[in-house]
Formats: sequence, C-alpha cells, structure tokens
Amino acid sequence: MGDMPPTVRDRAVLANANDAFTKSFLEQLRLGAQAMRLDIQIIMIKQADELDAAFAAIKKDAMDAVVVQPSLPRARVAELAVQHRVPSIAPTSGFTTVGGLAAYSASQKEMGQRTAAFVDKILKGSKPADLPVEQATTFELIINLKTAKAIELTVPPALLARADEVIE
Repeated sequence: MGDMPPTVRDRAVLANANDAFTKSFLEQLRLGAQAMRLDIQIIMIKQADELDAAFAAIKKDAMDAVVVQPSLPRARVAELAVQHRVPSIAPTSGFTTVGGLAAYSASQKEMGQRTAAFVDKILKGSKPADLPVEQATTFELIINLKTAKAIELTVPPALLARADEVIE
C-alpha cells in the first residue's frame, strides 16, 4: 500500500470546458500549484464520454493525483479514479459520497446559513447589489476510507484526526 499523501509532484486537473467558472477554477489551481512548486496537467473535458480517455492519459503520464472540477459527472469520475487507482480530490463534499477519495471545501452548513440570511434580507427589502460580498470562513476536509482501501492507499492517523468527516 502507498501512503497518503503520496509524494505528489504531478497532478492532473480535470476541468469542464463547458462551465463558466472553469477559468477562475484553473486560475486558482495554477496559483496554488505555483506556490507549492507542483506541476499540473490540465485536461479539458467537453463531454462525459471523454473521461475514459482522460484517465488513460493520467495513468500513461504517471500523474500522482487528480483534482476534479465539481461540475463534471462526479460518480463517473470517482469510479474511473478507483478503477485506475489514482487518488482524487474535489472542492465539494458531494464528491466523497459518490466514491471520491477526498474533498476540501467551504462548509456546506455555513454556506446554507449565510444564504438563508441573505434571502431574509432581500425578502425584507434590501437590494442585492447593496449587500456585502462574503467569503467562507469555515472549511471541511472529508476523507473516504473505503476509496483509500480500494486504491490501496494508507491514510495517516494525523490526517484522519484533522478530517471533519471520515467515510468508512
């Protein structure tokens, strides 16, 4: 079994060519990769039937892990990641519930509460343009141990202890 996190130098990024947020998603990943001195290989997906070829390329190029844009078909991506034994992570908690290895995202609970507060203000007459922009302050790490076992990856106890949720 390999250890998590493995010595990750090369990461594939599966990006949705049809998503309006892809440009900002990739920009943030590039900035993070540059700061951490990691290499990323971006694979643009236009249609779901391109995912098989994308994972074949990830395996052929010996990528250490794959970052997944949440607007791609999560269950199929998670299935292919397990099939090819590639650690996968996405910035949305729903990815781990369909078999992805890990997710790191803003707290869904906090986002729901803040959304409700904004709706309340708007319904009471506030103009949306006058409301301040808010950024998330609480983030969640979710790890799917079933997936880790399926791809023969050992998750260190220290990382499990930091996780907000562990799927067993």
